[in-house]
Amino acid sequence: MLTQVAEGVLIHRSELLRNNTVVVQGREGVLLIDPGLTDGELTCLANDLSETGRPVVAGFSTHPDWDHVLWHSDLGDVPRYGTARCAAAMRAVRSEADWKARAAEGLPPEIAEETPLDLYGLITGLPAGTARIPWDGPEVRIIEHPAHSPGHAALLIEERGVLVAGDMLSDVFVPMLDDFNGAGDPVEDYLVGLRRLEDMADDVDVLVPGHGSVCGADQVHARIEQDRAYVHALRDGGVPHDPRIDSPEPGWEWVADIHAGQLQQLDQRRAT
Repeated sequence: MLTQVAEGVLIHRSELLRNNTVVVQGREGVLLIDPGLTDGELTCLANDLSETGRPVVAGFSTHPDWDHVLWHSDLGDVPRYGTARCAAAMRAVRSEADWKARAAEGLPPEIAEETPLDLYGLITGLPAGTARIPWDGPEVRIIEHPAHSPGHAALLIEERGVLVAGDMLSDVFVPMLDDFNGAGDPVEDYLVGLRRLEDMADDVDVLVPGHGSVCGADQVHARIEQDRAYVHALRDGGVPHDPRIDSPEPGWEWVADIHAGQLQQLDQRRAT
């Protein structure tokens, strides 16, 4: 189940939403980035790591969406890091008396009964401005930016040339913007996030999106431009010519609904 994408960097694919768990080998064990999704998949991941003598020594969640803050007891009781804003968002969720029921309501029905929630969102926030994940392994640079969700962070494994993009630069999902009802401007925030990723694109040999296919250096700029073109079209009220909407893979036609919902929310925001 583990596929190597660069020296010392592997991925573990979750099938329903094509989530990519990233495994980074360190001196004493591995760093897990965004592990998910179901109990069976997480158990499989834990078994694969155990069989190859790779204990988990740390975790990191790129942002506070449900499918990026999961964990399983078989992965061990280790520090699970995120940005300060990511951790604060999860503390707010878990502070509600009915948080688990609310979280369960937001799960895809196909896996609702198979997704472990006991350890959901137990993230240790790193101090604002922290540049690297504190662990005994290859240096992993944290690039926090305002796109997609509060406290979203991409990660650059500099020694390996691997960019872990979180929920950006996917070949199956169009850009998913942050809350249109918030105080910020989700369109401009997303464009800022794309510029932050573009700033390091020339140093990237392998791009791992949170969902979808891994790609090489030859496609990184193209994915950034595709996402930027979509956001510009959304902002300007045009019709994006985007294969993720126009010609999706069978079973992924519902991504067009994400676009329709964002367009409606943006129209409503403009009208207020």
